[in-house]
Amino acid sequence: MSGDDRLFSLYSWPRAILHVDGDAFFTSCEEAIHPELKGKPLITGGERGIVACASYAAKKLGVKRGVPLHEAKKICPDLLILPSDYETYSLFSRRMFNIIRRFTPQTEEYSIDEAFADLTGMRRAFHASYEEIALRIKKEIERELGIGVSAGLSLSKVLAKTASKHKKPDGFTVIPGRQIAHYLRDLPVEKIWGIGHATTNYLNKMGVRTALEFARMPEELVKKRFTKPGVEIWQELRGESAYPVSPEEKSSYASISKTKTFAPSTDNREYLFAQLLRNLESACIKARRYGLAPKKIVAFLKKQNFDTAAAEAKLNRPSNYPLELVGTLEEMFGALYGQGNLYRATGIVLIDLAPHTHVQYSLFEDAVKAEKVRGLYQAVDELSGKYGKHALHLGASHPIEQFGKGKRGTPTVREETTLYGESKRRHLGLPIVHVKV
Repeated sequence: MSGDDRLFSLYSWPRAILHVDGDAFFTSCEEAIHPELKGKPLITGGERGIVACASYAAKKLGVKRGVPLHEAKKICPDLLILPSDYETYSLFSRRMFNIIRRFTPQTEEYSIDEAFADLTGMRRAFHASYEEIALRIKKEIERELGIGVSAGLSLSKVLAKTASKHKKPDGFTVIPGRQIAHYLRDLPVEKIWGIGHATTNYLNKMGVRTALEFARMPEELVKKRFTKPGVEIWQELRGESAYPVSPEEKSSYASISKTKTFAPSTDNREYLFAQLLRNLESACIKARRYGLAPKKIVAFLKKQNFDTAAAEAKLNRPSNYPLELVGTLEEMFGALYGQGNLYRATGIVLIDLAPHTHVQYSLFEDAVKAEKVRGLYQAVDELSGKYGKHALHLGASHPIEQFGKGKRGTPTVREETTLYGESKRRHLGLPIVHVKV
């Protein structure tokens, strides 16, 4: 037994954590609905003007995520460009998570196309090894949904995510306790989940360039040199679980952001402020849903050449009511907007979030007026629940309804189709499936 083997777990499976990751998820969903697109260079993001997701056929030709569409077309003249159909992708996502939950209730929805699942203790229930259970989950997703996924199985979240990235697409990698050192030996530290540029540079200055070198560092040194997140990642790399799989729906956020990209680019001051205010309304709706309120807000405008101007404002007190924040937003917008510039996107970020409990007002604030605003937004949220988000909106955002929402490219078939009981603002959770007869 080598020193590295003794360093990590002597047991193969003290825990069994699975990470499932969709392969080019958006384009994979499109190929599942439109089989004639399989194997063709395909991207989604036509409505944004940039590549949101590229199929593996497109990736092989050099098309990368985030590239402007005109550059992607230069790389691949035969590229197929589709608008992103997020309603349909979210339905595929929901079905994928439900398949995983058939095998374990301990399933965490990490993102629209990623999930962690704790399989510990499930071998007896399925009369199968952890590897066999994980492989069954992978095959069930592919069989029922027609999309490709990669999966990684190991002792911790960090190791499971490392395993799922090891062989993509359609990969399945297992890292039991005794093989941790083998997989970490050639893994650069910058490829470790949770390690950013600053920590990578810090580790490199210490002479640490691989995940194995980091995992082999003495505990005393790690705790002395790193903050809590760094120590937790070090523990996870060694097969010691620091991040449990959390099946609860996410209810806390460090920040909430809402952006809007539109076309054509514009310098219309009224329209730009309307988009920015609509961003603020969307962000505040989410904040109210989770009982949070920001102490600061950030607003930004993105120019046609992708340069971004941003401003930050500190609020007198936390609030998630746009009516109270509109004055602050007007001041920020005045500082950001430049006459003659063409803008392609707006955005709002709510930061320094706190629980929106009873607010203590100073002697100089109108507590009665604030209470009326709270009651108003209770009614707004109730009506929005019945008739859709932004059924009621501030008047200054109404130019969006007059001049259009500024969508890029051709709308999806689902967006153009209104089923019985639907409105243009609110659709049922049903995708449109094309079947050749």
